[in-house]
Amino acid sequence: MGIISRVPVIAEKIPGGAIVATSLEKVLNISRASSMWYLLFGTACCAIEMMCTGASRYDFDRFGMFFRASPRQADLMFVAGTITYKMAPRVKRLYEQMAEPRYVIAMGGCACNGGPFYYDSYAVLKGVDLIIPVDVYLPGCPPRPESLMEACIKLQEKIMHEKLQEWSSDKRG
Repeated sequence: MGIISRVPVIAEKIPGGAIVATSLEKVLNISRASSMWYLLFGTACCAIEMMCTGASRYDFDRFGMFFRASPRQADLMFVAGTITYKMAPRVKRLYEQMAEPRYVIAMGGCACNGGPFYYDSYAVLKGVDLIIPVDVYLPGCPPRPESLMEACIKLQEKIMHEKLQEWSSDKRG
């Protein structure tokens, strides 16, 4: 029995007899945007604000975002705080262990561009985007939990407008 012969049966079971038509791309985008599993990579004061956002007052769970301790289960990485040259290979390795499609939010001035250490430190990376691609930049020292929630909403909006070819061909990095 083919799908065409099943359509009238499905249409009769739906109240009003309506059929909902959409594309596979939209269904995948909605499911990816509303169930992001995140990996925390916090090295400084921004990590405290990031943990605060995941706690009960701000509650990331209402966005469908759940913490994952393994990069193999995560599709979003929060890079928060100062990234040193010694730590950079570990950040890159964790990013490469994440499954496609994968996203990165750079949280705080240090992760975005080196922050106050830009000129004064030889050991600080001048932005995490030098080693991995970043989807959303969140400046601040440290940014408030409300700002992090807004950055996640911006990332969800970005995911909703993606094409399947954008992440299946691994052109992001």
